[in-house]
Amino acid sequence: MPGVFQLSVDNILRECEELLKLGIYAVLLFGIPDFKDEVGSSGYHADGIVQKASRDIKKNFPEMLVITDVCLCEYTSHGHCGVIENEYVQNDATLELLAKQALTHAESGADIIAPSDMMDGRVGAIRRILDENGFAETPIMAYSAKFASAFYGPFREAAESAPKFGDRKSYQMDAGNPTEAMREIALDIQEGADIVMVKPALAYLDIIRRTKENFNLPVCAYNVSGEYSMVKAAAERGWIDGERVMMESLLAIKRAGADVIITYFAKEAVKLV
Repeated sequence: MPGVFQLSVDNILRECEELLKLGIYAVLLFGIPDFKDEVGSSGYHADGIVQKASRDIKKNFPEMLVITDVCLCEYTSHGHCGVIENEYVQNDATLELLAKQALTHAESGADIIAPSDMMDGRVGAIRRILDENGFAETPIMAYSAKFASAFYGPFREAAESAPKFGDRKSYQMDAGNPTEAMREIALDIQEGADIVMVKPALAYLDIIRRTKENFNLPVCAYNVSGEYSMVKAAAERGWIDGERVMMESLLAIKRAGADVIITYFAKEAVKLV
């Protein structure tokens, strides 16, 4: 995507230095591994790329808040978010691996664990393993209402995580079913989520608003790659004022009720406020 790059650990440290100078004190890490296999083992290896990056960031910039994405799709050879049997994702078999991944992230210094897989019960499984291993104070930011969306396309290409077969509709949410979103958020809160997320943001402002009105927890909204790329593409063609549309979009997300916004616009936006 324009202005967005895969970064090695040494370049991440340079990026963090720049972010801190701009007044941005949090990063969300996704990993591109050296190898992939059927069960995404590189994602929960103690020396995995996210684990290495977390350790180095916290060593060099302890004031930087490190949030780590917990999912298997970037690490599996098939591109799905869990263990596959007969071309179906096995929910319960996946939970053990996600919990293991979350623990290695916490042990590497992650400040917030952010499970994005949408497996049923994963917040509870992660909360248990963190609590049992001395990380009871490590918060969980759950991707609670993550919809099966076409807006993820640019990210999947950048993260090399597109499914090799089928789609993710069996475990991500139906765009036309807001009631399910409320139910999934409530379940994640019962299991121990500290922050709940709606993803994508702009096409789901109503879900953000309903979440804010119905639950007494911080609400995060993910302004995803497709939303970012559309603004960039239209601005490059001269069809819109990119900066104004960027700020108007972020304002809409905030106005809908988001307490936290994850966005690829962060560095550009902070320079305008």
